[in-house]
Amino acid sequence: MAHPNLRDVDAAPAADPILTLSGVHTRIGQYHILQGVDLAVPRGGLAVLLGRNGAGKTTTLRTIMGLWKASRGSIMFDGRDISKMTTPDIARAGIAYVPESMAVFSELTVRENLYLAARTGPLDAARVDWICAFFPALKRFWNTPAGNLSGGQKQMVAIARAIVEPRRLLLVDEPTKGLAPAIVQSLMAAFRELKDTRTTILLVEQNFNFVKSLGDSVSVMDDGRVVHAGLMHDLAGNAALQQRLLGLSLDSHQ
Repeated sequence: MAHPNLRDVDAAPAADPILTLSGVHTRIGQYHILQGVDLAVPRGGLAVLLGRNGAGKTTTLRTIMGLWKASRGSIMFDGRDISKMTTPDIARAGIAYVPESMAVFSELTVRENLYLAARTGPLDAARVDWICAFFPALKRFWNTPAGNLSGGQKQMVAIARAIVEPRRLLLVDEPTKGLAPAIVQSLMAAFRELKDTRTTILLVEQNFNFVKSLGDSVSVMDDGRVVHAGLMHDLAGNAALQQRLLGLSLDSHQ
């Protein structure tokens, strides 16, 4: 059931957005999941997408990546409509996606997983060292099949695959889900450094302590639409707005 009374999208549009969704609809079989999504992701920052389970957050990421096709609307990436492009072409344009499912090649080693993700040639040793500084376990299990790793270690591999080469836009779905606090801290450090390199990040996450310290902008989805867009700082400091948009304080999403 839609909640039109929740719509609060009068905030000023993002300055110089690298990604803009306008009136995007996505249908999966008989289900009409996205029902006119309008979303602007500022260039070079970390944008957070929040919402209750089933609001359409993962569908939004998968639609951007071309894994599910928008039935209506436009998806503009740096001035180019990518809504009809194939997933490989979208990836070649500079967008990487880390799904919640921690997609890795289980029978391949950590090294082989990263090698396959390097589109332009051999692995850049300096960049691998930079990644492994955040996730030391990657070097420890460098020649171990990824399928033998723990869930947290697989998540490290999935994120490392996405950033093994510089990307213009990184889509990340629930990266901290089920991870130990120490690994979450490593993720936080990695995302901070990625922001410093001007990599744009669109992050779906439920751990509010994680996103409130990292996020620059935030959008909240409900029933297949964006019902609020603004600065993370403003939402983090407004308990009443949190209650209205999500039904509970975001501080309980830890």
